[in-house]
Amino acid sequence: MIVDLRIYTCKPGRVADFVAIYETLAWPLQQKYLGRCLGWYTGLEGRLNTVVHMWGFDSQADREARRKEMAADPAFAVYLKAMAEADVLVDMENRILSPTAFSPVK
Repeated sequence: MIVDLRIYTCKPGRVADFVAIYETLAWPLQQKYLGRCLGWYTGLEGRLNTVVHMWGFDSQADREARRKEMAADPAFAVYLKAMAEADVLVDMENRILSPTAFSPVK
C-alpha cells in the first residue's frame, strides 16, 4: 500500500471556501474513483490555512490508473474550473508515502 498525502495552503480566511467547493464538487468524484480516504483535515495550529487529506492505494500504478479515470470525468473539469475561479489557493503539495512494517495502516 502507498499513501497519497496532499497538503493545500489557502489564502488567509479562505479555508472554508476551499472546503465548500471541494465537498460539493470533488468529494463525490474522489469517493467514486479513488475510494479509500484515510483522512481529511483542516489545520488548527502550526501552519495555518491548510487542508490535508490522505488516500490509500494498492500501488503507484493503482493510484495513477484511478486518478487518470477521475481526470477524464467531465465533472472533474468543472471542479478544477470552480477552484481556479474561486482563487483560494496559495500552494499545493503532494507526497507519496509508504507505511513502515509497524504502521497501524497497511
